[in-house]
Amino acid sequence: MTVRILLILGAFLIGAVPALATDGSTDKAGDPVAMWLADPATHFTGSEVDIEAFKWIARPVVVFADTPADPAFQEQIELLDARIGALVDRDVVVITDTDPAARSELRRKLRPRGFMLAIIGKDGGVKLRKPLPWDVREISRSIDKMPLRKQEIRTRAQAAE
Repeated sequence: MTVRILLILGAFLIGAVPALATDGSTDKAGDPVAMWLADPATHFTGSEVDIEAFKWIARPVVVFADTPADPAFQEQIELLDARIGALVDRDVVVITDTDPAARSELRRKLRPRGFMLAIIGKDGGVKLRKPLPWDVREISRSIDKMPLRKQEIRTRAQAAE
């Protein structure tokens, strides 16, 4: 029943993407929100996405490292990919940034030093920073404690009744 509700909700949101696009564009090729709605398992890089585009739509989980070869970065991506379904259920969009020289907007805003995992709420606020890889179970628990997520759970439970 929950899966059916999520599919219906997803179809509704995909249809609403033109209204949600921050630049008024409906071109999915250039709109990270539309790309994410079409495939929630998509990973984005910090240089290709404006985090504000996801405000009130998704919870960005941002993974920083100084290089993609960083073992902590590789472990974190493996952990995220292994349980992507739990993240999709929580409206998580995964964003990576492994190029300190590019000085992305995310890097300037969050100021990571080496590896860092950051969870950002739908309201755009930084909810958590971690210097080591975190399992999806821990990430999920942290998200599930957020007031907006609690409201989403209540709303979905009421819709299922």
